[in-house]
Amino acid sequence: MSEWKQKRFWTNAEAVADGSGWTIELDGRRVKTPAKAALHLPTQSLAQAIAAEWAAQEDVVDPLSMPFTRSANAAIDKVAIQKAEVADMLAAYGDADLLCYRADQPKELVDRQAAVWDAYLNWAAENLGARLAPRTGLMHESQDPAALTILSETTHAMSPFALAAFHDLVSLSGSWVLGFAAAKDMTTLPEIWAASRLDEIWQAEQWGDDEEALELAKLRETAFFHAKSFWNAAEGDVA
Repeated sequence: MSEWKQKRFWTNAEAVADGSGWTIELDGRRVKTPAKAALHLPTQSLAQAIAAEWAAQEDVVDPLSMPFTRSANAAIDKVAIQKAEVADMLAAYGDADLLCYRADQPKELVDRQAAVWDAYLNWAAENLGARLAPRTGLMHESQDPAALTILSETTHAMSPFALAAFHDLVSLSGSWVLGFAAAKDMTTLPEIWAASRLDEIWQAEQWGDDEEALELAKLRETAFFHAKSFWNAAEGDVA
């Protein structure tokens, strides 16, 4: 039996004001999330991005071509109803942040990690007052509780839409600090993504590229860049 797929039934998809926010209407009918919740969006920018995805659908709706819609659905149906749990999970990355676990050899890798990753740790310390300390090796060592409290408070203060984007920025990079650096435009997104892959890039330089690993990394990079775009759209024109 072939899988049922939704067919396009509308002519016009548009973003419309909805009280304190925005929503999407298809020929005047309001779109709902998969859980049948109202698709209430925080900004016009996000609503326009989602409306454009619906307008671009052809005969059969392809959810994979609608990343803004899918992220908004996740923010409403998943993140909003368990916001504290999601924030706790993401804040916990700070206690085992990728940037803090350093190699002890070879010297070239040690030096590269310090040259690239220290800048992000210093930025977080200067801008948040949260100093995370690097360690050598893979054994877990807890960070300063005061720094972790700041990271937790910062994460919990995010809206469900920002938190949905931050979830992907952090989980894809393996770093709370890199996720926050991306959200706050500390430097360019390609530089931040490259910092998250520093060890992988080093290995490829030593042993050559792995085509399967490169393909997976490209998919993750695309998702990382989308998460930043979703953050911008969800937060960009909020007063």
